[in-house]
Amino acid sequence: MAENELAAFRERWKQELTGKKDEKPLLVGASTSSQGLPGQSGKKDLKNANKTCNSPKLKDDVGERGDVTAAAEAEEDQPQYVSIARSLLDGRTSPLLDRIQEERTRRKRHYHSMTNVCSASLQQQQQQPQRKAKKEEELVDQLIQDLNEVNDIPFFDIELPYELALKIFQYLSCTELGRCAQVSRAWRVLAEDSVLWFRMCTREGFHEDASVSDSPCWKSTLRDCRNSAKTVSSNWKNRVGSISQLQFELGKVLCDVSSCDSFVLAGYTSGDVRLWDTLHWDSAASYLKANSLSANTEPRPHVSHVQVNGTVAAAAYEDGCVDLWSTETGGQPIHHYQSPGRIQALALSPDSPVLLSAAGSDVRLDRADDRGYWRTACQARLPTPVDSVVLVPGRGQQCPLAALTAGEAVYLLDPREEEPQTLHSVYGHPVTCLDASDSQVAFGVKRTGWAMHDGGNKIHVYSLETSKPTVCVGNSPGDFTCINLRDGPPHLLVCGNKDRRVRVFDLRTGSSVASLYAHHLGVTSVQADDWKIVSGGGEGLVCVWEMRMGAKLWEMHNRHPVRHVRFDTSTLVTANIPDDKSPRGACITDDDLTAHRRHRGVICHYDFSEDALSQDHVLPICRSDYTESHGYNYNIGLAVPYDRLSGSHSSH
Repeated sequence: MAENELAAFRERWKQELTGKKDEKPLLVGASTSSQGLPGQSGKKDLKNANKTCNSPKLKDDVGERGDVTAAAEAEEDQPQYVSIARSLLDGRTSPLLDRIQEERTRRKRHYHSMTNVCSASLQQQQQQPQRKAKKEEELVDQLIQDLNEVNDIPFFDIELPYELALKIFQYLSCTELGRCAQVSRAWRVLAEDSVLWFRMCTREGFHEDASVSDSPCWKSTLRDCRNSAKTVSSNWKNRVGSISQLQFELGKVLCDVSSCDSFVLAGYTSGDVRLWDTLHWDSAASYLKANSLSANTEPRPHVSHVQVNGTVAAAAYEDGCVDLWSTETGGQPIHHYQSPGRIQALALSPDSPVLLSAAGSDVRLDRADDRGYWRTACQARLPTPVDSVVLVPGRGQQCPLAALTAGEAVYLLDPREEEPQTLHSVYGHPVTCLDASDSQVAFGVKRTGWAMHDGGNKIHVYSLETSKPTVCVGNSPGDFTCINLRDGPPHLLVCGNKDRRVRVFDLRTGSSVASLYAHHLGVTSVQADDWKIVSGGGEGLVCVWEMRMGAKLWEMHNRHPVRHVRFDTSTLVTANIPDDKSPRGACITDDDLTAHRRHRGVICHYDFSEDALSQDHVLPICRSDYTESHGYNYNIGLAVPYDRLSGSHSSH
């Protein structure tokens, strides 16, 4: 009953408000004192509503947001009491309070949003140095954090194809791949993909010639390779491994040695050439036969130079003959030619079948064609006799390039050009050593006269692309005797000098990285990698150095100068070659030309990949026990007091 009366009251009030709006000008101008108008009761109610709105309590609430209320009133065309009345008729008991509460909520949200922005900006400024230090980790962490906020499948499973996701993952490191593998099952499949770990394995230098199908799990292969590399590095530093002395022709003197990969080639005064494959010691290709001309000559000419790479081996004799053999088959030579004079220099490309020889001032370059037949690519004559030659690696057999030194000049020989190109020539400043990489050539220059006041002897580095000098390093009063640019890390040059020092230079800045006092009779050979240096001296010492600290790790000594030093990840080959190739016997009147072992020279092969707990890494001199019945053989194990009284050693 009450609801019906209220609805009737509201309807009647609406009608009165409508009527009052039409009569608004009349109501404003008149005194409205009449008592019989139909809207008189409604007018009284409106006055009561105005009084309610003007009460002190409501004024306090409205005063807090006076600007907002005024703006709302200015926007409305009708009077305020009309809007209040209509709100009351719609059933809202306090329309102004609702509007005030909405404005308060809006301003409170705006305040909180501004506060959050300011706090985030301050945190970002405080954490900016840390983010720069850990940029790569934070990118991955932020990606994982954003994905954790999503309850659906990661976007790689929905948006990106598998190959594209794999393309993105290949830029991550091992640690980052491990973190991504914890996101979801789909990401774990991506992070453990064999292609990713295969590329990472080859990028770090392991199994560079392998294919993806060669290993069922490249992740485990990379882990094993890293552990093995760590063990080998420790063995290098502590001199743990096996050592072998390569001997072939007893009683003859060693003339020259060359090594590449697992092959070691040696030439002797007897005219014999021996090839060792350190991976297959019993290989049939180890026995190389000389050409018929040199073999039938009495006495047989000495071997003057030898060179070897992964496919062919070459040797030059004192009579001017040059022989080439296949490292796979050995036996008879596959190519032979005779030079009119003695071979002064011989070079073999490290990665292609290209041979360069120099006899006096005549230069000859031979190479194999696509069918394996050797042909002469070019011949040239220089103004002065050739001192040293080197073939630029990475050029292939179709477009070989050679660098030559002759007195004071350095030349570039390209078979496609008619004449050799003069790269460097300064009168009175002879070239002492030479080496080349795939993009640069370096050589030492001996300065004389007033030029010594300009800093001493120098090493000049030229670009093979532009034939222009790029950097000049070194400042030594002694002559540079050896340079290694090809086998070292990029942008590093290691060299040896007669002033007893080994120097390492950074070619990007021209500054010295290391300077080591190494050999008191001068440095004769040297090689370096990213952390160690191996040097050989004229006194017969082979020294291994730690580059960063400049400390000597260990040394080995043999008679005669060290003319050859070459190492890879786990092996080291050194050769002590005598200067005197025709020594006499123990007595000056002895006509026996069989050289004593102290005159022969020695080749040493070190293998640091052996297990430290294996018996093979112990030198043969230390392997005997007390139960042996044969005579004393320099066995350290027999050095006990009661062994001196043993009857088994009475012969000594």
